[in-house]
Amino acid sequence: MAEVNRREIYRYLGIKGQQEPDLQTKDLVEDCLGELERSVNCRSFYRRYPLTLLPDSELDFTCFKVKSRALSRNLKDCQEIILFAATLGAGVDLLLRRYSRLSMSRAVVLQACAAARIESYCNEINDKLKAEAAEEGLYLRPRFSPGYGDLPLSCQPDFCRVLEAEKTVGITLTESFLMMPSKSVTAVIGVSKIAAGCVKEGCEVCSNKNCLYRRDK
Repeated sequence: MAEVNRREIYRYLGIKGQQEPDLQTKDLVEDCLGELERSVNCRSFYRRYPLTLLPDSELDFTCFKVKSRALSRNLKDCQEIILFAATLGAGVDLLLRRYSRLSMSRAVVLQACAAARIESYCNEINDKLKAEAAEEGLYLRPRFSPGYGDLPLSCQPDFCRVLEAEKTVGITLTESFLMMPSKSVTAVIGVSKIAAGCVKEGCEVCSNKNCLYRRDK
């Protein structure tokens, strides 16, 4: 099991910065993490493709094209990309739905735990891919998902099609491009021969400055 960042869970619960939750909240978080883990069925899949950077912030992933200024900056000096999908599985959604009927307060904490759990799982995949790239003398850029910055959710179908996400990891899309199971992630990771300097990632590249879950600097 990947170690789950408790500070991320607290952030999702609205406890920001260096604030500490009370003992009752800490105990509830630990209890929810234990119950969550019994419902988790982590699955992931990834593929690697050549990358061509085109004019006007367009990127050719070989399998499809996207347009994003933020992603173009992220992928500067990259020659390849890795597309990947990851999920905690449908059992987590069943657990969340059950507690939304039985105990809304516990459901809120479980939601926060699940959000941090998928993040930790993606970090685990990232570390594995980084180690594989290092063996080739290559470097990875921070992962970048549809919905970050100016990369629209409308490109989700391309990610899922190329990764055969329904078959490989059990991810499907709603009409509004949301993933099911809900605790799922798709992302692109740049592969470069050049080590990155200071590259913005996560909340830093998102244009929603008023997000309740935005990380403090």
